[in-house]
Amino acid sequence: MSGYAPSEAARRSGFSLDTLRYYEKIGLLADVERTAGGQRVFTDDDLGWLELFRCLRDTGMPIAQMRRYAQLARAGEHTADERCELLQHHAARVEEQMDLLQRQYDHLREKIRFYEQLPDTAPGSEAG
Repeated sequence: MSGYAPSEAARRSGFSLDTLRYYEKIGLLADVERTAGGQRVFTDDDLGWLELFRCLRDTGMPIAQMRRYAQLARAGEHTADERCELLQHHAARVEEQMDLLQRQYDHLREKIRFYEQLPDTAPGSEAG
């Protein structure tokens, strides 16, 4: 098992040191090991959790749901169905957001094409 200093864990995860401390404080990261001097040491398992949290955060899962998922995972295998359901609901919300973004992107591209097809305007003239 590898151990990583907080700065290395931050670099590998893409989270700031403050975020790592916050995630530990609220229970997303549980039982982070410490050196005899009290410095946190992150394991490969911790980095795996951080990779999952990055995915969930980047896709808009609220912290409360991330905490619920982590609690369920740490409670044991008997929570697998509930964890799967939580992730399925989140995936459905992500898909809805992706559909919305695609429609908005298409609208944006149409507007760009409109402006690209306008004849050049004289210097100093206003074009909306």
